[in-house]
Amino acid sequence: MINAIIAGISTALYREFGYENHMEEIKQGLSEPCFFISCVSPESRRYLGKLHRRTCQFVIQYFPKSENSWRTECNDTAERMQWCLETIYADGVPLCGTKMKYEIVEGTLHFFVNYDGFVYEITDEALMEDMEATQNAE
Repeated sequence: MINAIIAGISTALYREFGYENHMEEIKQGLSEPCFFISCVSPESRRYLGKLHRRTCQFVIQYFPKSENSWRTECNDTAERMQWCLETIYADGVPLCGTKMKYEIVEGTLHFFVNYDGFVYEITDEALMEDMEATQNAE
């Protein structure tokens, strides 16, 4: 589920900005501007039966291109992110982003958004096997 949400975030960002998105750590060769997407604190709580409430907070880091007006670029980007991440699609299912906030730390935008919802646990039920019965006539 988390990877599907990350893919949905990545798709929404690419449609809005057309920038490269990363899900794994980049050691070298980061070309700016770009986004780095990660899930920071997934949580699951069981409700009735097989129903679970999933809370997934994501942080999207934006590395601006500008060296002089990076703060302005980060603020503009954050405002556009609020709109494009309001509703994303994970495996074709629409998810609404909540608890959006952002901060700029050392020239990098950190945008936080939650995608929460209920998930029903599907388990393999015991399958019936073929059984042969014989009857003795007495």
